[in-house]
Amino acid sequence: MAETLVKVDLNQSPYDNDMVHNRWHPDIPMACWVKPGDDFILETYDWTGGAIKNNDDASDVRDVDLTTVHFLSGPVGVEGAEPGDLLVVDLLDVGAKDESMWGFNGFFSQKNGGGFLTEHFPEAQKSIWDFHGMFTTSRHIPGVRFAGLIHPGLIGCLPDRKMLDMWNTREKALIDTDPDRVPPLAAPPSAPTAHMGKMSGDGRDKAAAEGARTVPPREHGGNCDIKDLSRGSRIFFPVYVKGGGLSVGDLHFSQGDGEITFCGAIEMAGWVHMRVSLIKGGVAKYGIKNPIFKPSPITPNYNDYLIFEGISVDERGEQHYLDVHIAYRQACLNAIEYLKKFGYSGAQGYAILGTAPVQGHISGVVDIPNACATLWLPTEIFEFDINPSTQGPVKHISGGVDVPLAPDR
Repeated sequence: MAETLVKVDLNQSPYDNDMVHNRWHPDIPMACWVKPGDDFILETYDWTGGAIKNNDDASDVRDVDLTTVHFLSGPVGVEGAEPGDLLVVDLLDVGAKDESMWGFNGFFSQKNGGGFLTEHFPEAQKSIWDFHGMFTTSRHIPGVRFAGLIHPGLIGCLPDRKMLDMWNTREKALIDTDPDRVPPLAAPPSAPTAHMGKMSGDGRDKAAAEGARTVPPREHGGNCDIKDLSRGSRIFFPVYVKGGGLSVGDLHFSQGDGEITFCGAIEMAGWVHMRVSLIKGGVAKYGIKNPIFKPSPITPNYNDYLIFEGISVDERGEQHYLDVHIAYRQACLNAIEYLKKFGYSGAQGYAILGTAPVQGHISGVVDIPNACATLWLPTEIFEFDINPSTQGPVKHISGGVDVPLAPDR
């Protein structure tokens, strides 16, 4: 029976749990230690630490303090791990906590983080999803039911001092190009809300002032939101500090490629059962710069898709040169417009793309001037036929409860 090395009480603030942290810094002490070959369990908060509630009011999404996130369990030190090694992490299992069999999806206010389609959905909204074994449904998104592929959105190792300084320098330089932008171009250090695990005193305060935020993916892994990184996956992480410092959090019950709603996927509290081993000197042996992984052999079995194309011409008709970001946005917008023909609101369609196991593909990046991206929407998640036909679309969704919108302040 694997030992649970990090436990979380969902009725307790994560700031009161010294086995948890919300910044990346090389001086954060290890919460616990394991040996190569050990398997163990880490419990996790949802990424907001319990700020979002199971109700029909989106004010909590509107008002959430995004400088607090993400709350990560760890760091776990691995005996014998040295800089230049590869830390091999096998995800043996992952699941929801028994007392929290639900999750949430949301759109942040454009003034507070925004999202992939924030110009089209500028107000805070959320949907609640209930778990029924491996399936999920939402009282806010009628007509859909799908299998989840539970995975950690965020997992990685502690950076060394050189890497931390590089992150902070380059991200500050980006912010300085447009310092008043809303939302900002990057998330700089924020000492007041930093939680540095077991650190205390002046050393803790100094580290809090320079600790990197957990928002983006970086060279060490981090917030990559890879939906296929589930039970059965194996991940190879570069080690930068003695012991590695493996941390995990931001669990998702299900997610579409791109996590386009940002408060995206179906966010949940849960647990991860993992095993660790080492490849000594593996970074140089294999020329590793970013982590690599083997996907889960277990995936939702959907075989019929509608595929929506997008090209690098934005919704205003402006041409962009081989811009895959713009192309994927257009594919998503095209899918949302299609779903509206069956009675969904735009917000409900957006939530479906962020939570269901849609696939995103880069289909072409060589044919100037347009990149082409595609979004693959599984038709079998719907309780009715969404395929085009000669009779035209039938509005199956009417009078349902829409995604809750946060009231004006």
